[in-house]
Amino acid sequence: MIEKIKVAKRATGGRITAPVIADRIQPVKKNARVAAPPHRIIAIGISTGGPNALQFVLSQIPAEFSGSLLIVQHMPEGFTEMFARRLDECCALEVQEAKSGDLLLAGRALICPGNRHMMARRMPRGDMVVLSDSAPVNGHRPSVDVLFHSVSQEFGATAVGVLMTGMGEDGAEGLGAIKAAGGVTLAQSEDTCVVPGMPRAAIVKGYVNRIVPLDAMGHVLITHFGGDRATQNSSRQEKSDRSDKNRDDRSDKNEKIERTPASTNRS
Repeated sequence: MIEKIKVAKRATGGRITAPVIADRIQPVKKNARVAAPPHRIIAIGISTGGPNALQFVLSQIPAEFSGSLLIVQHMPEGFTEMFARRLDECCALEVQEAKSGDLLLAGRALICPGNRHMMARRMPRGDMVVLSDSAPVNGHRPSVDVLFHSVSQEFGATAVGVLMTGMGEDGAEGLGAIKAAGGVTLAQSEDTCVVPGMPRAAIVKGYVNRIVPLDAMGHVLITHFGGDRATQNSSRQEKSDRSDKNRDDRSDKNEKIERTPASTNRS
């Protein structure tokens, strides 16, 4: 070994340079971005089969996503921090285990800690999450219903609720509250769930606007709720709808004028 070191020193002119292998295997860093308030608040509830499904969906979402994601994954205390860290390493989004006071920011996903409830609140210094140790709901802490109800109350029509694979009915009533408040509600299709109980409960109750297969969920979130392009497309569609309506109104008005008989003066 000593002889090999001497040979290496002679080959490098008397000094050994620091290895560069470590630099090459570092994970790609996320692009730095200015903290910005989100255009949409997207609340996701998920249970059995959730870790793989979440990794699949979140890994498709770009760092410049303009929505903020709040996620309740039924998971024991002590596991969610490691789970959030794993997602952060493989996703362009910033993924963290939530702490009370964490701000809701564009491009950020917050995972509710095990054995806590998570709620969204609008506060003077910004929209944020608040954690609670209140009693379990639907037999769960964290409970999807707790998150969904808070999002419906605080954000109303700008809220998006997503109910994914899982056992039981946690989240169904909360999804109904988001829909009643004017928000958009999505459910993972039953055939792509590991266990379809949670989305099925909301579908049966009529609380779901759209059923989406797992492989399309990321695309739907990006296209409709998470990018400037989606906002521009929505704006263009609204302008187009208004233009069509104005054109129809003018056409109706002209048609009425043409049908009105000309008046005649009588002596």
